[in-house]
Amino acid sequence: MPRFDDSDFGADLAQVRSPRDSRPSVVTTAPVAPDGTIIPIPADAPHLGHRDSDVVEVPATRSSISDAAQYMHNLSLSPSMVDRRSSRNSFGTSLPIPRSPRRSRLSSVVYADGARGIPPVVSRDILASQVQDMAKEKVQAAKNMAFAFDIDGVLAHGNHAIPEAREALKMLNGDNELGIKIPYILLTNGGGKPESERCEQLSQILESPISVDQFIQSHTPMQALAQYYDTVLVLGGEGVKCRGVAQSYGFKAVYTPKDVLAWNQEISPWRCFSEEDRAQSLPVDFSRVKFDAILVFADSRDYATDFQLIIDLLLSENGYLGTRSKNPGAGSIPCYFSQGDMVFPTAYKGPPRMTQGAFRISIEAMYKALTGVDLERVVYGKPELATYKYADEVLKSWMEEIHNENKIPQNVYMVGDNPASDIIGGNMYGWNTCLVRTGVFQGKEGENDPNSPANFGVFDHVLDAVKAAVRKELGKEFKFKWNEKVNPVLHGDGVSAVE
Repeated sequence: MPRFDDSDFGADLAQVRSPRDSRPSVVTTAPVAPDGTIIPIPADAPHLGHRDSDVVEVPATRSSISDAAQYMHNLSLSPSMVDRRSSRNSFGTSLPIPRSPRRSRLSSVVYADGARGIPPVVSRDILASQVQDMAKEKVQAAKNMAFAFDIDGVLAHGNHAIPEAREALKMLNGDNELGIKIPYILLTNGGGKPESERCEQLSQILESPISVDQFIQSHTPMQALAQYYDTVLVLGGEGVKCRGVAQSYGFKAVYTPKDVLAWNQEISPWRCFSEEDRAQSLPVDFSRVKFDAILVFADSRDYATDFQLIIDLLLSENGYLGTRSKNPGAGSIPCYFSQGDMVFPTAYKGPPRMTQGAFRISIEAMYKALTGVDLERVVYGKPELATYKYADEVLKSWMEEIHNENKIPQNVYMVGDNPASDIIGGNMYGWNTCLVRTGVFQGKEGENDPNSPANFGVFDHVLDAVKAAVRKELGKEFKFKWNEKVNPVLHGDGVSAVE
């Protein structure tokens, strides 16, 4: 069971129905800030109105002050399980997530050779089904376990696969003694691209088919926000790809910093604006545009401009650029960040690089310096509860896709490299957690993270973690290769002849 306590939540859990409940669910108790004002979460914003939708709002755990306190709050610098980690979210603000993931599409899987759709039935599939019929207990155990993989630092470094990851995924996709698919999803704090594009890229570099129906980016659950906000400023990512992502989620009017610069370049004194940027932009008269929310989908490529625009809107009068609120510390429009990691691993051989959490803390520090109050903001991604609730729905849907069983496996293994997000989130949600040394964590042999220790173990790489978990669930003698010469008639004891 998840290890979040009722007292951690900023809303009454009794008011939040299960994501599997067919009726819309809304948190009706608005959290209260320390100054006594009501924080406008989507369901409570009177100018928006709550629409009937397939959305559930998951309460976020409370954090009484922002991470910018003293310019670096210890929750971001060292989120320790020993200190009973709280959420990165302000004052218990709830996080809307979709009630269920996108429905499966035949074109959603891209294979390593570029082919799409469902592969033809081959002889191995027929033999595997016969082997599975004679090994029912082991098959049931295989269907009752699942993996949730981080990507950067676990499966890949940038656009380069970690070699052991390819072997691990091939085994989970059926290259094992039963020829059975062991369910897994990809749960990453990365983002900035359409899910389909990222899955196609991963399918190529990992040499295994990755479906959008088993893939969660940091901003994937944020598609639920389209039920509440029409006009949004979306920041981060390459070019204007995040515009397309937001539009695919259903936001009606999506603008980027490049659109604003095309309208008035002087709005950012240290602007970086090329003719290519102008060609990608959609300039309008932004003095007439009322923004409903700020959405940071991915890492900024132009910190100076993005800082300026976010601060401008946070201090504006009702979300209009060029205005200033008479009470700037009261908050103007909500600000959402897709994840809170401070650092992430890249192909760079030195220490991990800064990512969106560092950007967010900078915004918080600027806001506090300008207003004297803490910024109220919402953070998605690991280790927030909403991301894991959504992961449950994706796992259940993926089980139905590959095994025709609409259920969540009991034994879920989170494999990650970042103790501050992958491990602490998995631990608090009751998952088995595996920490690998191929990314952020670089502990020595036999060392676990002292603040957020992995409860299943620490491994050199993802393949070792997968093998250890599979052996625990399916037996120490389970074989990780399919034997092409297997004959289920000759091996009726249920164990395939695997070399």
